[in-house]
Amino acid sequence: MRIFALFNLKPGVDEAAYTEWAKTVDLPTANGLPSIDSFRLFKTTGLLGSEAKPPFSHIEVLDIADMEQFGKDVATEAMQAVAAAFQGMVDVTFITTEEITA
Repeated sequence: MRIFALFNLKPGVDEAAYTEWAKTVDLPTANGLPSIDSFRLFKTTGLLGSEAKPPFSHIEVLDIADMEQFGKDVATEAMQAVAAAFQGMVDVTFITTEEITA
């Protein structure tokens, strides 16, 4: 399972403070979960072929190895604290996906 989190920082949230929190708390914590193969964060830089502003400022990509274990992992006190901090800083949409292959 791959999950995409598309989000913008909430008004008043400092970009540098969010980035520091993501580097020191969010990324290491999530990447340490047994259910996650990979957790990556991207800052959007533009829209290809356009001068328009991207609709989202950041994208997280979570590669989940085991959804049942993921449910257990995110229910822990440590992950609940990380999730609460994240929700306080961003307006997010989570999209679950299923890969289509040839």
